[in-house]
Amino acid sequence: MQQAADQARKAIIDYRMIWRWHFYAGLVCLPFIIILSITGPIYLFKPQIEAAFDAPFDNLVFAGTAQPLSAQVRAAQAAVPGAVFKAVEIRANDHDAARVTLQKGGEKLRVYVHPQSLSILKQVAENDRFMAVVKTIHGELVSGRFGEVIVELAACWAIVMILTGLYLWWPRQARGLAGVLRPRFGLGKRIFWRDIHAVTGIWVSGFALALLISGLPWTFVWGSAFKEIRKLGQPAVTQSWTQGRASERAAAKAENQAPVNLSPLDGMADMARGMELPPPLILSAPAKGSLWKLSAEPGSPLERVSLMIEPQMLEVISREGFEDKKVVDQVVGVGIAAHEGRLFGWVNQLLGLLTATGLLTLCASAVVMWWQRRPKNSLGAPALLPDERLGPGLAVLILVLAVCLPVLGISLVAIALIERLILRRISAARAWLGLTT
Repeated sequence: MQQAADQARKAIIDYRMIWRWHFYAGLVCLPFIIILSITGPIYLFKPQIEAAFDAPFDNLVFAGTAQPLSAQVRAAQAAVPGAVFKAVEIRANDHDAARVTLQKGGEKLRVYVHPQSLSILKQVAENDRFMAVVKTIHGELVSGRFGEVIVELAACWAIVMILTGLYLWWPRQARGLAGVLRPRFGLGKRIFWRDIHAVTGIWVSGFALALLISGLPWTFVWGSAFKEIRKLGQPAVTQSWTQGRASERAAAKAENQAPVNLSPLDGMADMARGMELPPPLILSAPAKGSLWKLSAEPGSPLERVSLMIEPQMLEVISREGFEDKKVVDQVVGVGIAAHEGRLFGWVNQLLGLLTATGLLTLCASAVVMWWQRRPKNSLGAPALLPDERLGPGLAVLILVLAVCLPVLGISLVAIALIERLILRRISAARAWLGLTT
């Protein structure tokens, strides 16, 4: 009897301790999860949104033939004195405006050129384009490197929130699917919102974890560490992703700023059109040396191809497709494509949209549940019990998470120090946070 009673009390202590972890994990990441769950779905539909924005520059009506692509690029350069040509999109329809990428200083510009009159239809900084702004909010909260670390911190705590939520959801005395896989109705508001929170959580948790983990290679701390690990035991190969928007901007500033000889451009454009590569096709000026780069950049990484071209002889020097990449790069590439909704078409986009909607539902229901049970003069976190201790299994799990997610580990140490050295010494803070035993 005593052993059963001890086990029951231990189960209660573990449950309340994990509930408190879940509460504080949600408190840390909830505002940021809301931002990411709004901007993420917008970015999922990047192809459709950008196609809508660019529609006025497609299928332009004019008599006669289009000017050579090199003339269109020169017209773009003339509109931005001092700018260096970086890339141009090879369009299948010669009645589409040329999309020319220039760089002036550390800023990249996109210039739309009428293919016959060579008039400038539009000029915009790449970072000011709508989807670039959405990406900047999503990846760094418009706060540079600091914002990237905050997003990474929120993502790490969101993983903790989901794992602890699964523990709390795990059915112990449930009978049937009600309250487990479907919400119960007619039992009062508290039961309803509890079920909405728990049931939504179990349905979206796997997809949410996949989104969070697949986004880690973009992050500053985790992504930089992963970049170094990736280099071990293999020749130096440039990775096909960057550690966030700040790294993208730094890479742009470091690119070759020398003027480019445009005379081979028309021959390479004709060559590219004859290769039957999946669109869009981007022809980029040499980053260094003399070789140009032709990139086929469809949504799926399985179809993407990069070719290095010798411009004078129009000879393909090298070709790299998905099958030529290292296994780790293939895995990351597939993960990133799934994260962005590019891996398997509209189904991928729909799954991402439903997952984001589920996360917003979790955030809303969490706030409602807290509001319903909020006590006076207290935050409402589950109170610390007198004999509460970390069990060996939970301690090992925390250690593994702290090692695998360095930002999480650093934040755990910081929280522990602040709690023990400051908050526990202030009676009002101790009571408000539920640290009183």
